[in-house]
Amino acid sequence: MKYLALAAFAIALLAAPLANAETVQVKLPKLSAEAQSGGQVFMGNCAKCHGMVGGGTGKGPPLIHKIYEPNHHGDFAFFRAVKQGTQQHHWPYGDMPPQPEVSEAEVEVILKFVREVQRANGID
Repeated sequence: MKYLALAAFAIALLAAPLANAETVQVKLPKLSAEAQSGGQVFMGNCAKCHGMVGGGTGKGPPLIHKIYEPNHHGDFAFFRAVKQGTQQHHWPYGDMPPQPEVSEAEVEVILKFVREVQRANGID
């Protein structure tokens, strides 16, 4: 438990916006066990572009953003983006390539993480 708190603190520090990037400040809530697992998968596969907790980087948009609320980008959009990639449409980062190394089961837990963090940041 002590290590989870330390990891959460480190993640929060890394979530700070970067200069010249479309980033957002992200409040990291206490996560369910499944969302914690999804956070680890997210960090290993998504963070290099979307930021350590989904706040974005200079390479990719923030997922903790109203554009990605469930009513606008439903869960199916995340599954499709991972499987097929997606064309640039909301942000100036270029197309997202498919991520064939990420399984559907991994996308499910990543979504648990993203949706819990979105809710904690006022995105329903």
